[in-house]
Amino acid sequence: MTQIRPAAPADSAALLALWLRSVRATHTFLSEADIEALIPAVRDGALVMLEVWVLADENGQPLGFMGLDDTKLEALFIDPAHAGHGGGSALIAHALTLKGPLSVDVNEQNPDALGFYRAKGFEITGRSETDSDGRPFPLIHLAMLPTTGN
Repeated sequence: MTQIRPAAPADSAALLALWLRSVRATHTFLSEADIEALIPAVRDGALVMLEVWVLADENGQPLGFMGLDDTKLEALFIDPAHAGHGGGSALIAHALTLKGPLSVDVNEQNPDALGFYRAKGFEITGRSETDSDGRPFPLIHLAMLPTTGN
């Protein structure tokens, strides 16, 4: 049985380790040097400044997490050992309950993530040639668009 709970300061090391495992498994377009260079931004930025929610097992151990900045989903990572078991969907559903329609940016070189978000109802709204730090990793911008006729 899993639960979704707010992140606590004591989760930081486990969440960073989970992020590393997830990125190494899913972001194959990044070199190890790229990943290592991102660690401070995740550890000292995202995990501190975002509204972080943890998907945890029955013992409270993190299986995944998401980081929100208002209605923007800035991070969603699932431990590779638990990928494909509905954890990402559960986190998205939780975010929708909290925030309503969401937006997210996905690395263009991560087609599985793009497919996941498209399956959750996100629509492509744009593209950037570089990531938010100006690195040569194009981003696809997605959002849940208002539906008509409701």
